[in-house]
Amino acid sequence: MNTSFINRLITTNAGFAALALRVPTAIIFIAHGAQKLFGWFGGYGLEGTGQWMASIGLEPGYQLALLAGSAEFFGGIALLIGLLVRPAALMLSVTMLVAIFSVHFVNGLFMTSNGYEFALALLAISISLMFSGAGKLALDNELKQRLG
Repeated sequence: MNTSFINRLITTNAGFAALALRVPTAIIFIAHGAQKLFGWFGGYGLEGTGQWMASIGLEPGYQLALLAGSAEFFGGIALLIGLLVRPAALMLSVTMLVAIFSVHFVNGLFMTSNGYEFALALLAISISLMFSGAGKLALDNELKQRLG
């Protein structure tokens, strides 16, 4: 098996700064994904989130809710454990771009009016992790050692 692509994907020289970004961001994404997928933490679950997405013109709502919720929940888990951080961060970046431009942008910057500042911060962190990789204390490092 050709492992050069995987090695390039998981190799990181980032230190503990990436870990400091990964963990709190992972918690946020996991919680928001759990709201969409399972209705936890006051969320509406797939059915409710899908109906809301359809109501704002994001069709098919249920499937897009499943995609967004899965990206956030499973991408957040990937960030938390430091496994395949770059692909997870890419997936989360796309999710945040969709959220910014389909929901929040028309409301302006500030969160007080459902603006895009929080999604923009999550986008910036996700892009940073795409470039830096997982950093210290990550399963990507263990995977790299096993692949050689």
